[in-house]
Amino acid sequence: MKKSRLTLFIFIALVLGVIAGYIYNTYVFADLNKQLSTAGATIKSIDKSIEALSDTTVSAYKDLKLQRIAQVKLQSQATDAREDKLELYNILSKIFLNLIKMIVAPLVFTTLVVGVAKVGDIKAVGRIGGKTMLWFISATLVSLLLGMLLVNLFEPGKTMHLPLPDSHLSTGIKKTALSLTEFVGHVFPKSFIEAMANNEILQIVVFSLFFGVATAAIGEQGKIVIKAMDAFAHVIMKITGYVMKMAPLAVFGAITAVVAKQGIGVLSTYGIFISEFYFSLIVLWSVIILAGYIVLRKPVFRLLNSIKDAMLIAFSTSTSEAAYPKVLEELEKFGCSNKIVSFVLPLGYSFNLDGSMMYMTFASLFLAQSYDIHLSFGHQLSMLLVLMLTSKGVAGVPRASLVVIAGTLAMFNIPEAGLFLLIGIDPLLDMGRSATNVLGNAMATAVVSKWEGEEVGTQIIRE
Repeated sequence: MKKSRLTLFIFIALVLGVIAGYIYNTYVFADLNKQLSTAGATIKSIDKSIEALSDTTVSAYKDLKLQRIAQVKLQSQATDAREDKLELYNILSKIFLNLIKMIVAPLVFTTLVVGVAKVGDIKAVGRIGGKTMLWFISATLVSLLLGMLLVNLFEPGKTMHLPLPDSHLSTGIKKTALSLTEFVGHVFPKSFIEAMANNEILQIVVFSLFFGVATAAIGEQGKIVIKAMDAFAHVIMKITGYVMKMAPLAVFGAITAVVAKQGIGVLSTYGIFISEFYFSLIVLWSVIILAGYIVLRKPVFRLLNSIKDAMLIAFSTSTSEAAYPKVLEELEKFGCSNKIVSFVLPLGYSFNLDGSMMYMTFASLFLAQSYDIHLSFGHQLSMLLVLMLTSKGVAGVPRASLVVIAGTLAMFNIPEAGLFLLIGIDPLLDMGRSATNVLGNAMATAVVSKWEGEEVGTQIIRE
């Protein structure tokens, strides 16, 4: 499928998905949505009544608890019924994402081993790694600071004036705290097979670095391994081409499911927050592109044109991982050498999540504003540093941004229950930050290639 046609089909799938989701939400799910709304309102009312009771031994307290259990059961049944009707659409996106995950681990391993082995010299690996981390750390700090600046400028939570919730309420999201042990566990693999099976990209990167350096060190015998790995990588890339043909179907399924469950109304309910966050992402895009232009000059616009399909896939499926094979392919066509792409890009998926960084700052301070909790400039800077560090230990964790935020809120006395405000619209926000992560990693790879003296942006087709 040609790139231009793929873009067209993905866009058509987006539009059709929104239409199909709206029809489901408005007509098919009308009764179920009413049940969910009624149950939700009743549960809130019961919670207030429970909080008003000072004596938990009275019969009224037990009756309220039983009523709450009954309403939660009704809510769960309605949710399950809705999920059953969306099963086909969820399957479409599930198949695509599983196939992508099937590809990512062997693709990262083979390309990184070949890249490191071709670099050969351990000093060269260190030089490229140093330049890469310089860009990553700079981009992360800019994303966090920009998020802090814009959320303080817009103050999206100021109009909400929410009362502090009861402490027994929980979001059900497992919190993560800054733990050196957990971080090390995510970096150094105890089993390479386990790392491959769980798609632990950072662990695969560490093993690949050792394997690549050792392959280069054994000389002539290592060339056989490099040739085999290179051939294997090309086979995986061919498989990628087959899998990408499913992208429009996956996009249609994912968008239909999101709109069907959330409804178009969620855009107006949280319209201000969503629009301000997406405006902030556009500002971040401009900063990333400007930084890329300073290094790459005019070819930066050719790079943007090359990765638009990958960004659209990441946006539609709410995961930058789905775009990894496509980004790798397009960067090599752009003129970046295989050794640089296969070295920088996998690292970026653990250390350079620009969109996620901005979201964490934006969302955390939004919740503080919503509860009228004032955080001084010093506290906000502390939050930025905490988010920067804790985010590096959750590579591969589902809904990682919410997990990191949940762990950070308690450190600044912000109610964890505030995450209820974000859970409903998180899929919509995840689309934007996933696309931004793809842009940031692609730009980082191209810039490091340029710093290494490569003539990027001058080739249309690269063997």
